[in-house]
Amino acid sequence: MSILRLEGVRREIGDFVILDSISAAIAHGERIGLVGANGAGKTTLLRILAGRDEADAGRVTAASGTGIGMLAQESNLDPAVAAAHDARALVRSGAVEAEALERELAELEAAGAAGVGSARYAQTRERFEALDGYHLDQRVDEALSGLGVPREDWARPPLELSGGEQTRVALARLLVAGPDLLLLDEPTNHLDLAALEWLEGALTRRRGALLVASHDRAFLDAVATRIWELRDRRLTVFRGAYSAYLIQREERDARQRKDAQTSAAAAAREAELIASYRSHRKFAKMHEHERRLERLVPVDAPKRSARLALPTTGLVGGGPVRSGDMVVSLEGVTCGFAGAGAEAGPVPVVSVRRLLAARGERVGIVGPNGAGKTTLLRTIAGELAPLEGFVRLGAAVQPAYLAQIRRGAFPGATVLDAVLAVAHVDNGPARSYLARFLFRGEEVFKPVSQLSGGERSRLELALLGVTAANLLLLDEPTNHLDIPAREALESFLREVPATLLIVSHDRRLLESICDRLWVVEPGARGAPGRAAAFEGTYGEWRAAVADGWTVGSELELQARRLDGRAPRRPEPVRPGARGAAGPASGDGRAPPTAAGRSRAPRPSPLSKDAYRRRSATVEADLTRLGLRKGQLELALGHPEVQANYVELRRLSSELADVDAALAQAEDAWLALAERAPR
Repeated sequence: MSILRLEGVRREIGDFVILDSISAAIAHGERIGLVGANGAGKTTLLRILAGRDEADAGRVTAASGTGIGMLAQESNLDPAVAAAHDARALVRSGAVEAEALERELAELEAAGAAGVGSARYAQTRERFEALDGYHLDQRVDEALSGLGVPREDWARPPLELSGGEQTRVALARLLVAGPDLLLLDEPTNHLDLAALEWLEGALTRRRGALLVASHDRAFLDAVATRIWELRDRRLTVFRGAYSAYLIQREERDARQRKDAQTSAAAAAREAELIASYRSHRKFAKMHEHERRLERLVPVDAPKRSARLALPTTGLVGGGPVRSGDMVVSLEGVTCGFAGAGAEAGPVPVVSVRRLLAARGERVGIVGPNGAGKTTLLRTIAGELAPLEGFVRLGAAVQPAYLAQIRRGAFPGATVLDAVLAVAHVDNGPARSYLARFLFRGEEVFKPVSQLSGGERSRLELALLGVTAANLLLLDEPTNHLDIPAREALESFLREVPATLLIVSHDRRLLESICDRLWVVEPGARGAPGRAAAFEGTYGEWRAAVADGWTVGSELELQARRLDGRAPRRPEPVRPGARGAAGPASGDGRAPPTAAGRSRAPRPSPLSKDAYRRRSATVEADLTRLGLRKGQLELALGHPEVQANYVELRRLSSELADVDAALAQAEDAWLALAERAPR
């Protein structure tokens, strides 16, 4: 049974039609994902359904008594947020009827036995129990905790919280309210991975209907049972979650393209026959085919949307140079902020015992909000000086950094000015370059101050690629990007030869791009957070976490390796020596084994194929790095090198990089041995 129906809805702004002839229905308990490119009209449609905007034509009808709640992207501007005394009271106030019944029960109980024994008290209590009123406080606390609102902020006025925290509080209020139809506009913004997973569970457990607009593909796959697609001002309904919608949409577009080709071919054939009969003065036949041509209904092929086409070479300087084997090395680093003022001390945020990234690796940086991921990336980018330890970039590393908090002002007044300010090229090459980021025609003259969030993100990506880089430091690169732009970004990241360090909450991007992770864990009681490497994909990390893996356990395992309580690498053997177990590395050492390991819980084993592939990769790295180390050591002993200070310094630096990369490869072998198939 439908609880809400749209019939022929049309919405215009000036002469521009946003929605045209939109007809659909929402049934009780249905969970619908709303998708479409930025500017397709998703927010406009949600506002019409919520009654905040009116349609210019058509009508929206809801079943009698249907409660509708909406989370807008600007929910922090809600008057209820400004009026609340504290965040927890704001969330609790979402259960309007339950709170009213709670007050009524309290009044009747205060009246004594007469009130408690009345029929009115029995009816009120029955309704209160039906609304799960006795667990209201528990549900409020679960919503705030699940969405990642720190407990110390629950008693603070909402206006003292950040915009993202206010949005999470507003979302918690809606979940506690439990309307018949919940409308959510980009609810995953400002949520970390743990909060995302909690929200998915909360939405799938709801009994009410849901319509959610989101660019998070993993989220849509988890919560949606049907997809509404807004494209070319029209709405199309697809069955299943997002992944099923992708398959159906491609099949539908292929059919439409084929039908359009068939229709065009038939029309061309009829036109050819009409011309032929006219030339032969066979007018009866000509008029017959003219009538047939008039009866043909033209079929339009689906328009191919313009897509980002990120270049692998820079606007200036061509492609990136090849970096050294070791790209990033952190040893005993404490990341944080220097104290402000004469008496203020430094503020440590996250400590790193040892993290390494080799050339070509794709590393995802994950962890809760506030753990220190952005601080770690800013320290690597050189925006923050480490409070302790050393951050080293390898030989010939050319970094480029995309900040999470986009710059407040761009150089220049227009999009074209912004690029010309950092790249000394002519207008023609600059405009061709901007076209790859979907700034075409007159759009290059659009004032920067009028750009939407998605447009600003595309301009940031354009400025990032002006000069080719071989190390990309990306902090939430998919923020404000729609699904086609996210897919184009993923395609670029898969193809680019650069080393990648990516902070992201986009699980689809992490799973498809990153082959290993740096996990950042917040500290307890004001202590700085900690970071450790996880040798595996995002999905493997989540499985390991379910089995008890933590940053602390990984660091403890590393410490046991260092002090001898965990297996050490075998003693060196001479290259080519008989009887050596396993393939020898190029520096004469056999690959490390897992013999003698202590009884710490083993990570989940890999499949035989995955283990074979990773073993081959690690063995190749050990061989290559070992050979290079031997070459460098021989070169350093040459008299001509020792007499040349510049060459001596260069080779010594490269040897240090190779040593670090070799140690990382050996650690990877040890970690891989723990996951050998059983």
